[in-house]
Amino acid sequence: MGEQRAQGPRTTWADQVSEERRRLLAEVGDDLWGIELLRFAIQQAVADLAGLGGMAHLGSPGHGGGLRLVVTSGLPPALTHAWERVDGNDALAPARAFRDAAFVRVPMAPAVPRQGPTTPGTRFWPTGAAMTAVPLLGPGGPIGALSIVTASSYEPSPGQRAFLDTLGRWAGERLSRTSAPPPGSGLAGGQSRSTASHLSQNLETVGTWEWDIRTGDVIWNDAMLALLGIEPGTFDGRIETWTALVHPDDLPWVLADIDEAIRTGRMHSSEYRVCRMDGTPAWVRARGRLLVDENGDPARMVGTLWDITKTHDDLEAIAGLPAGHTERAAVERSSRIKELTKALAEAVTVRDVVDASAEHILPAFGAAGLMVTFLEGDHLRPVGFTGYSEEFVERVSRIPAGGGLPIAQALRERTPVFINSVEEYIERYPTTADLPAASGKQAWAFLPLVASGRPVGSCVVSFAEPRQFTGEERNLLLTLSGLVAQAMERARLYDREHTRAQELQRGLLPRGLPDLPAVTAAACYLPAGKDMEVGGDWYDVIPLSADRVALVIGDVMGHGVAEAVTMARLRTAVRTLADLELSPDELLSHLNDLVSELGDDFYATCLYLVYDATTRSCVVTRAGHPPPAVVHPDGTVHFPAADPNPPLGAATPPFDTVRIELPEGSLLVLYTDGLVESSTLDVDQGIADLARALGDTVPGIPPRAPCPHQDGDAPALHCARCLESLCDSLTATLLPGRQGTADDDAALLVVRTHALPSDDMATWPLPEHPKAAGEAREHVRAQLSVWHLDDLSMTTELLASELVGNVVRHAKGPIHLRLLRTDVLTCEVSDGSLTTPRIRRAAETDEGGRGLQLVSAISHRWGTRYTDSGKCIWTEQHLHPSPDGF
Repeated sequence: MGEQRAQGPRTTWADQVSEERRRLLAEVGDDLWGIELLRFAIQQAVADLAGLGGMAHLGSPGHGGGLRLVVTSGLPPALTHAWERVDGNDALAPARAFRDAAFVRVPMAPAVPRQGPTTPGTRFWPTGAAMTAVPLLGPGGPIGALSIVTASSYEPSPGQRAFLDTLGRWAGERLSRTSAPPPGSGLAGGQSRSTASHLSQNLETVGTWEWDIRTGDVIWNDAMLALLGIEPGTFDGRIETWTALVHPDDLPWVLADIDEAIRTGRMHSSEYRVCRMDGTPAWVRARGRLLVDENGDPARMVGTLWDITKTHDDLEAIAGLPAGHTERAAVERSSRIKELTKALAEAVTVRDVVDASAEHILPAFGAAGLMVTFLEGDHLRPVGFTGYSEEFVERVSRIPAGGGLPIAQALRERTPVFINSVEEYIERYPTTADLPAASGKQAWAFLPLVASGRPVGSCVVSFAEPRQFTGEERNLLLTLSGLVAQAMERARLYDREHTRAQELQRGLLPRGLPDLPAVTAAACYLPAGKDMEVGGDWYDVIPLSADRVALVIGDVMGHGVAEAVTMARLRTAVRTLADLELSPDELLSHLNDLVSELGDDFYATCLYLVYDATTRSCVVTRAGHPPPAVVHPDGTVHFPAADPNPPLGAATPPFDTVRIELPEGSLLVLYTDGLVESSTLDVDQGIADLARALGDTVPGIPPRAPCPHQDGDAPALHCARCLESLCDSLTATLLPGRQGTADDDAALLVVRTHALPSDDMATWPLPEHPKAAGEAREHVRAQLSVWHLDDLSMTTELLASELVGNVVRHAKGPIHLRLLRTDVLTCEVSDGSLTTPRIRRAAETDEGGRGLQLVSAISHRWGTRYTDSGKCIWTEQHLHPSPDGF
């Protein structure tokens, strides 16, 4: 038997979810109180156990104390009516959890309180149902119990039990901490009572409401009806009844706040005036939370309402302010912070944070300028500004942080500096007394940006006129600076990582495309959205022998470092296989094997195309990739009709190929699916849009028109800069407003093909006879004389003689000799044999075997490729300039 390894306890999926829920509790703010807090706790517990519903009871201290039901969720009244009062000495799950301060789980049948054979709830629990209860633990012991009904008899996992215990402690501690309601709620007082008793009685005076957003129906408790002066039994259950009670001046912004809460999912909290049914005015504080349906769509809002009329009136009377002033100021402050918080939450880069701060802070205070700086060494580096000239900002950046700048003092002491006038500035900072005049400002708030207890920079809010900062303004500016600091630190980290990701992406893609006689190429790469992840799209232009060029574009499915590394491996493999002069279908077969070895989770699409300038033709093979667009010189757009084959990693060779004849000056457009496909755009429609964009763009620059970037008679769309402009035009047309909105990366490769002129090609058939080597030398000598390349004649004659002699001795016909003149001189000898020549080390006594060693020594490079009729051995030599330019 094989060795068996000991395994530790396994973490189940349910335990992982429970752990994530435990982390969620730490993110809940202090805006949850009372019923909202208990309802939230029930919902979390029910979701974790996949339960039917839940209940929360509050009790009195002592084992004999009873429990009172205060909140339910997910259970109809017919089932919860029997649980409104629970004896503390009972054997029911809530009583046992409360009494023993411990986790309890019991079957439902024996645990249902029995008042008779027809007790509500005794007939409706499903077979196997159970109730799980945990105590709500305050600092002084249990204050209640949280119970969850499940249809399954399975015991909770260890992770689920740990979460429920944590939830009970978390809810109990928060209930105890906030046992006195928020200030102004009208519920404070009676602190000698126990926490649980006090909270239970307070909950009875809190108005609770539930609003079905889709139907407009609302449910109010008795306290809500009493607060608004509505007699029980007369309420019609419509949301319009509530809106009719809100003060007309407050209704517009209250509704706007609610709309925003529904749209964003954030907690709704506001204070406003109502007119009770009896005509008396009142101030209320409302809080609400959005609940969504199984599809994530807004379904209901639930919340609470307090009467704060007395507290509100008392505060204004003490301050000697007109009625409504305090509340309106508080609302405006809350609105400013809310708007900036929202904008900063959506900001990603440092530039985004600066823009959001300027947009929301300057209008709120009537300010004229804003500058944000980072501390780097002994200098403050401005990273964003508005309302200042670049010359002034550059001047400030040259002053050391210790050089008498109030912005540096604010950061050093972590205390804001407020200056009300130019005179005050000059008196306090005489060493930089000339800066106010240069800035054009007359009052300033210098605010430190401190994140995670560490100073990261400073923010200056400046004013065009002298200003006396009130205490309220100082506090609000300091609060806002804290929000900016946190967002700036997050954005700074993003910018740093985003820069690294961009550098990685650039390192994996070609730094530049080669300048080749057969093609002129340009490319662009557009990353998806605003995330900092690298992607798997790539492209390449690879020079081959005999003025042939390989064009490749591919897309590794997914985003991230793993996909980028896979892309780099595939790009390297393509270049290696291309150097072996493999046919496109054979190359993709090898690439498919490589992707398959990476595992079942890796797939890639790829298009590999070889263009031959001597025949103006190309061979295309693609694996799950969109077809290339071929634009003829007359502007017509074609897409080769061929089977795309499955993606790499899922394909089974052989791969189908298609051969295309290209007129001189055609365009080849290769792209990844991010250019033509999205969550809202079908790929067929995207390809049709690409064809339309090419048809509209290319004819706009006639093929024979002069190139705007070159002197002489160079035609348009033949230089790299023209093609780069075409790439920009296509992406702007197909991906308008791309930045930050795309789902996928997009790569685009545009290539202008050039045919090799007939004057630069020469081909001769040779006999299958030893005299063929001599004929080859004569052809070479004569042709190089015509091309004014006599200085290469001796070397080329020797190369041709060795290659032809090798064919005569070891291969078979037909034999052909070809010379090509581009930026190099190519000498080719083709035959009908598939035998690959190899360099071997010849011994000192061997009479032969040194031919290929000689070929390798005197040529710049050489190689072998297979053809439809056999093979071809080729050599290349650099051309030396001659007086006539060759």
